[in-house]
Amino acid sequence: MTDSEEAFARRAVRRKRLFLRLCAASLIVAAGLVVLYSILWWRDHSFPVGPRAVIILLILLNARQNLRQYRYAGVLEQLLPPPEARPTPAGRQDAAL
Repeated sequence: MTDSEEAFARRAVRRKRLFLRLCAASLIVAAGLVVLYSILWWRDHSFPVGPRAVIILLILLNARQNLRQYRYAGVLEQLLPPPEARPTPAGRQDAAL
């Protein structure tokens, strides 16, 4: 694994909790919009629900992607060696200090 690939994987592991929070926030927003649009439709049956349903669907797809990234970060966390177990590159012995 190259240094840039490992840095990418470690960054994903550091953001693991953020992905879970974003997923939960997206679900809450989608549920709130469902309630709001339901109330607006209940008061006025000519309220256009179709375009709003597409927005809710996109928010739910975003939540699913964030959950997927959370799970991938968990797998990467198990596969990556601990940072202190990583060998130091040649010429950088002071990096381990």
